[in-house]
Amino acid sequence: MALKSILVHVTNSKEAKARVEAAFALAMDHDAHLTGIGVRSAVQIPGFAAARIPPQVIEDVEARQEADNRAAHEIFDGAASRAGWSDRSGWFEGIGLPSEIVGLHARYADLTIVGQQPVSGADNAEEAFADYLVMRSGRPVLVFPHVGAAKPIGRNIVVAWNAGREAARAVGDAMPLLEGSDSVDILSIEPEGIGDLPGADIAQHLARHGINAIAKRSVANKVDAGDVLLNFVADNGADLVVMGAYGHSRVREMIMGGVTRHMLEHMTVPVLMSH
Repeated sequence: MALKSILVHVTNSKEAKARVEAAFALAMDHDAHLTGIGVRSAVQIPGFAAARIPPQVIEDVEARQEADNRAAHEIFDGAASRAGWSDRSGWFEGIGLPSEIVGLHARYADLTIVGQQPVSGADNAEEAFADYLVMRSGRPVLVFPHVGAAKPIGRNIVVAWNAGREAARAVGDAMPLLEGSDSVDILSIEPEGIGDLPGADIAQHLARHGINAIAKRSVANKVDAGDVLLNFVADNGADLVVMGAYGHSRVREMIMGGVTRHMLEHMTVPVLMSH
């Protein structure tokens, strides 16, 4: 299935500007429609405190949020104009919890693009926004790092492979990008229980789609698996990682750590995640 409908979350931030530019490049590469989405969080005030807060304070907060959304819209429209893609793009605004609003609209897109969670600032939509979206949307999510990304993305792809359900789902969701790539490495880190040649089966599957994928394996040697993956990305000049998200429970990964959490916190290239 080709990418024909892409959704990108836009905020009033420098990170969003780079993300939107990359989203348009991806849309043009796949001849896809691109929708920008801005979300204004509803102002939540407990009943016991509402009477003590002057109405002007609430109005000022809402005005700032509206101004940020207008600026986000201008970022999107400006990028659309520069790309010559205005007739193949659109804008939507919602009010509420960003993961819920974006998550709902993600279900009607082939791919949703969001930013890596920053510590603070306009791009900090809500705590754990990206991983909530991965868990709730039921669709693939492409997370862009703070440092931005080379354009076009997806020329040299690394697939993090453990033969699990989530990894298989990610490979299927990423097929339009894999088919357009120049190289695909399938990396299994300390694989157990997936045969003598880890990754060979999925490499054969991809070969039937005309994708030249090479199965590789790595031994962590007590190094965090997330760091092994990031080191492999750097050493091989990859520009995209494809991986399943939360093969273990999200709570377990938050408490004990895991590759998904590590990548969301330390990614250096865009990461396509599916759950």
